[in-house]
Amino acid sequence: MLTLLLSVVAAAAVGPTYVSPVEVAASAIERMAAGTPDPDRQVQTAIIWELRLPRIITAAVVGAGLAIGGVVMQALTRNPLADPYLLGVSSGASLAAVSVLLLGAALLLPLAAFLGALAAMALALGLASSFGRLTPTRTVLAGLAVSSLASSLTSFVIFWSAQGDSYREVLSWLMGSLSGSTWSSVGIAVIGFLLAGAPVLFTGRLLDGFAFGDSAASSLGLNPTRIRWSMMGFVALLTGCMVAVSGALGFVGLVIPHVVRLLTGAGHRAVLPLSACTGAIFLIWADTAARTVFSPREIPVGIVTALIGAPVFALLIRRQKKML
Repeated sequence: MLTLLLSVVAAAAVGPTYVSPVEVAASAIERMAAGTPDPDRQVQTAIIWELRLPRIITAAVVGAGLAIGGVVMQALTRNPLADPYLLGVSSGASLAAVSVLLLGAALLLPLAAFLGALAAMALALGLASSFGRLTPTRTVLAGLAVSSLASSLTSFVIFWSAQGDSYREVLSWLMGSLSGSTWSSVGIAVIGFLLAGAPVLFTGRLLDGFAFGDSAASSLGLNPTRIRWSMMGFVALLTGCMVAVSGALGFVGLVIPHVVRLLTGAGHRAVLPLSACTGAIFLIWADTAARTVFSPREIPVGIVTALIGAPVFALLIRRQKKML
């Protein structure tokens, strides 16, 4: 937690206009004390509180949420390649978000993305359960089917409707971006995390029960089907809220859980909270790089997470040859 707090302060100091970490801390203390802003620091205060902190806090919450979602999905499906987007959540959110962007209703973007994510989750789970008992294999296959369908519909909508500058706006969202983060974005992400992410942090024992399959979980007195349904519902709700404010960010929920397991082992009571902290720190610095490395131009943070995540995941596979 201390590393996370220091990362927030340090990232808030980085940007085209440098603000020292001491000034960031002083501004935070001043705000918490409800004091009158120092006239000599008005510009710095505006930069910190109106531009940088909403974006940094959103990045932290989204990173934590996606990392937790990845841990849960990998445990429930016993699939090391699973991530929070396994049920087509990201593709469903993208279809809804692109639709409202092209309709000129950008203000409805977070709501549309969230509803699209939930619709995709419901369709995937409904499809998987229609063939009988909800199993990891059926869940994965149903998620892939829904994801492919939603992705193809998104491509069709873009091809048919996008004109002029709308292409750039749509592309930025699809690549994952935190550039438009406001305190409203922080609110959406935090509420989603408190409702769906925080309860999952205390399910380590339940997830450990799935390590050796449904039969082993049943022998421990667990109901695998009911737990899988409820946990996937939590992950879909959590991921929907995260995607609604950030777009689709690849590799965060896939790689972070594996990195943490190398340090802590497979016990989920340690993996869950540490993955949340690690995901938050990772996305804070990935977004900081996205907005500063190519200054004055800015790139979508999804590009940075992919550039870092893909080679790291390849190294993890090489290190753990039995993982696949």
